Amino acid sequence: MTAPADIRLRSIVEQTAVNLTDIDGRFHKRHLTEAVRDQLAREDLDPHIKAAALDKLAQSLVTGFGEHRNPRRRRTGTLFHPQDIVKLGTGIWVWMDRATDSDLLEWSRLSRRNRARVDLADSEVQDYVDQRIDAFRAHADVVYLGHLERVVFGWDHNDPEPPEPAGP
Repeated sequence: MTAPADIRLRSIVEQTAVNLTDIDGRFHKRHLTEAVRDQLAREDLDPHIKAAALDKLAQSLVTGFGEHRNPRRRRTGTLFHPQDIVKLGTGIWVWMDRATDSDLLEWSRLSRRNRARVDLADSEVQDYVDQRIDAFRAHADVVYLGHLERVVFGWDHNDPEPPEPAGP
């Protein structure tokens, strides 16, 4: 996907989200998805932007397929189902029915590494929330997180933008 196409698609999503935001700063993901779909259908997009949107759609469908086929505990007490998929990293997936012992070892290794990342990320979230809740309690006149960040934690609009999420 080209950077300009990706930027344009993100812009469509962001502007649509802004338009759907209520007075309390909230919007519903389902409504955003519907509105973005409608916007993409209405808009006369350049072919490369339309191709980028189709790439994102295809990636989303494949990801959903993989999530649906992710092994999970069955009523029989096992994770095994022949039509489930074991993800081995670097984009390699294997039908569970055809997984080898080395595939299972790789799956286990990746699962442990992912668990450690999730635990670290969750720990960071919990620490951040605990600090902000304490600050809200200490500053009862502050209602919104944005205001709290500015007055208590010194956030400045010139601070760098958040990092881009990692790719698939």
